[in-house]
Amino acid sequence: MSFRSDAKGDDDAALLRFYRTLEHDNDTIRIFDHGEYYAAYGTEAEFIARTVFKTTSVLRYLGRSETGGLPKVQLTVTVFRNFLREALFRLNKRIEIWISLGAGKGYKKIKQASPGNLQEVEDELGSVGGLAGMESGAPIILAVKISAKAGEARNIGVCFADASVRELGVSEFLDNDVYSNFESLVIQLGVKECLVTTDLNKKDLELAKIRTIADTCGIAISERPVADFGIRDIEQDLTRLLRDERSAGTLPQTELKLAMGAASALIRYLGVMSDPTNFGQYQLYQHDLAHFMKLDAAALRALNLMPGPRDGSKSMSLFGLLNHCKTPVGSRLLAQWLKQPLMDLEEIEKRQQLVEAFVTNTELRQTMQEEHLRSIPDLYRLAKRFQRKQANLEDVVRVYQVAIRLPGFVNSLENVMDEKYQTPLDSEYTTKIRNHSNSLAKLEEMVETTVDLDALENHEFIIKPEFDDSLRIIRKKLDKVRSDMDLEYRTVARDLDQERDKKLFLENSNKHGWCFRLTRNEAGCIRNKKGYQECSTQKNGVYFTTSTMQSLRREHDQLSSNYNRTQTGLVSEVVNVAASYSPVLEQLAGVLAHLDVIVSFAHASVHAPTGYTRPKIHPRGTGNTVLKEARHPCMEMQDDISFITNDVSLIRDESSFLIITGPNMGGKSTYIRMIGVIALMAQTGCFVPCTEAELTIFDCILARVGASDSQLKGVSTFMAEMLETSNILKCATSESLIIIDELGRGTSTYDGFGLAWAISEHIVTEIRCFGLFATHFHELTSLADRFSKSVKNLHVVAFIGDGDSTNEEELKSKSQQKVTLLYRVEPGICDQSFGIHVAELVRFPEKVVNMARQKAEELEDFTTAESSDKPSSTAIDKYSQEEVEEGSALLKAMLLKWKAAIEDPDKNLTAEEKRQIMRDLVKADPKLQANRVFQGIQAL
Repeated sequence: MSFRSDAKGDDDAALLRFYRTLEHDNDTIRIFDHGEYYAAYGTEAEFIARTVFKTTSVLRYLGRSETGGLPKVQLTVTVFRNFLREALFRLNKRIEIWISLGAGKGYKKIKQASPGNLQEVEDELGSVGGLAGMESGAPIILAVKISAKAGEARNIGVCFADASVRELGVSEFLDNDVYSNFESLVIQLGVKECLVTTDLNKKDLELAKIRTIADTCGIAISERPVADFGIRDIEQDLTRLLRDERSAGTLPQTELKLAMGAASALIRYLGVMSDPTNFGQYQLYQHDLAHFMKLDAAALRALNLMPGPRDGSKSMSLFGLLNHCKTPVGSRLLAQWLKQPLMDLEEIEKRQQLVEAFVTNTELRQTMQEEHLRSIPDLYRLAKRFQRKQANLEDVVRVYQVAIRLPGFVNSLENVMDEKYQTPLDSEYTTKIRNHSNSLAKLEEMVETTVDLDALENHEFIIKPEFDDSLRIIRKKLDKVRSDMDLEYRTVARDLDQERDKKLFLENSNKHGWCFRLTRNEAGCIRNKKGYQECSTQKNGVYFTTSTMQSLRREHDQLSSNYNRTQTGLVSEVVNVAASYSPVLEQLAGVLAHLDVIVSFAHASVHAPTGYTRPKIHPRGTGNTVLKEARHPCMEMQDDISFITNDVSLIRDESSFLIITGPNMGGKSTYIRMIGVIALMAQTGCFVPCTEAELTIFDCILARVGASDSQLKGVSTFMAEMLETSNILKCATSESLIIIDELGRGTSTYDGFGLAWAISEHIVTEIRCFGLFATHFHELTSLADRFSKSVKNLHVVAFIGDGDSTNEEELKSKSQQKVTLLYRVEPGICDQSFGIHVAELVRFPEKVVNMARQKAEELEDFTTAESSDKPSSTAIDKYSQEEVEEGSALLKAMLLKWKAAIEDPDKNLTAEEKRQIMRDLVKADPKLQANRVFQGIQAL
């Protein structure tokens, strides 16, 4: 990184004085635009130095010394733009950009941005692909207003918006003391920033809970004055903003007073009323939480729904796996769908039918992806440029290029001959796209009449010269200059003996204008040759010119400037006409985004290692969840993995709660998460990774998987675990799906087991929903004996050595043998965890492993002896000394006979034959059968 020298003298002193007058907070970073470079000062400079450059050695100081001066860091344009993207998308910071008004005139804030409001910096973000950071969700900003009284339910009102789309959404609902509905809402919407009232006394517990949820979900918090949430002017503001010609006071949404307060704060924060182009352009709609499956932050993490900061492979998240969208609007809609799984059976089946149409018709799917959708730009952003009067002739041409491609969409869709799919495709896409194409016909005609489409080959966006006499005269002169340039090109080629368009090129360089370029291998031919002037040497060759070409270039630049100046008024008219089509563009964007996501689902379903299948969905509250040969969609895509399929059977009043035991690393967590992922995929309308599947509709997926420490916030692993579990018990209904992995590990074994048992029993007896519990508390499996009609035990299979048994005695005797994990889930119990085996796998020192094995055996013997003392003595007390001695002698004699009978090597007996010999020996010994001690052993 190269740094330019700092400005000195009065400018430094003035900036120093101004900077110290500003209020500072940890969430806002001020950047000063100095033209050729950007700079930050003070604590913001130190933050950028550590975040971007990973060192403070890049800091310079305004003032006398490093101890008393103001730290400063400079950023090139490229570094600034990369930092901007990082600050907004990853660090949840607010950005302010300031400029100097000149010597002694002070400084002015010209732009500001926050994670939920990127409007003013979209150009800076887009120029480095920054807008790609929003593919996993539009930047939704939300304002929340709470009414909470002690002992009562909380009333929540929210208003939210994607600042790039002229819509305001509102919702008002009751919530519990952990604000689970609010958490579900911000996840459904993919909120990036939340506006709350300023906590003046810093003791508002309800606001503290909102902040905790925002922090858990990675949402930036912005405090606004209480007065901003007042509703005095909201009806007047909405009347001016909304397209609806009725007074806002007549709309049903305005009855939601808390939501209207939130809307007031949001409108003020976004500065919507200060831009007259917004008037009469907005829509207001009400969001109903009940229309979508609820997800909490724990479920979001457990199901790997969205990409994480450390995800290397695209397929490590469900969004990355399913995102084969070709348009930015499609990618953003996919993110929304994954966070808003449907609850309506009819809507789910409608999506499934559309996906099936593209799964079965390979040619249609490929044509849509490779020919049509690939060429569609971000129509929402394009419409926004027109609305904000920032569009130019290039934007008009981009709209035209979309319009002329729409008939191709229609033709491809109309060629579908199967009547089964023709009707849903026609109602969802064909008719709508055809109507939008017809609406844009006049725009096409205008562009073809006014814009010089032939000039697009040279990336020139100009009005046709025939459209105006002045333009025609200038164009004629420009053509003459180009003809003279071509003549000079041929002359130079002959003089240098170089082949045109292969070794010698005529180019319009960004730096040098029209000039010649030679490949580097041929550059020697102009060295020391009269009449040729080198401009620069770059990777792709040597740029040079001649006196004739310089003269022609100057003339060309002058004429081009005159052309642009003359066409300015015409361009403005064309852009204004195109701007009137913004509503059509927004509607078209919605249709094409829907089409893009459906085609993406079909692509993922077909190109999986084993194709996905269409699941049968049962109406809400009915049916079971049965999956055949199910796979985890993300896991099966990882390199060098051959995924072992497993069946799933969640049957009401039979196996609604599954307890899964088995070895560490055996696949328990993958199994329970897989079920959650498949349920979510099914309710988004996607096909699922099974050979057969039927599912009920779940109202929410609640997860307690892998809680992590939050020690900096005073929350331990166990506390985080209990908070998540508490949320599950408060929110779950009989139609929910609960996923619990290793509950109770963070405290003592006895406390952990007690909690795991009590929680499981509560889910089984009180909530009565489908649930999956992976555990190393093997004692928990006895729940199946108590609640045999709902609880079933499963285990992941492991082979030990070359045997095929998981019998406890054999496991103990084979503790030194190799364990092979089969990742297959079968009915029954596994009472071994193989934790020491895992330590061996990661190459613990042999001495440590041996000591661990020894201590584990000692503890197991101690625990067994301790737990069996009282029951044994109580049982033995039932028999006389004579009965015990007689029973022991008779049993020993019988076992000796049995041993002799089965050890004959010539007989080669099976296990069943050995057991039959023992039964025959018992029948043949009436004394043994009559002994009370032996009868007690048989009863066990």
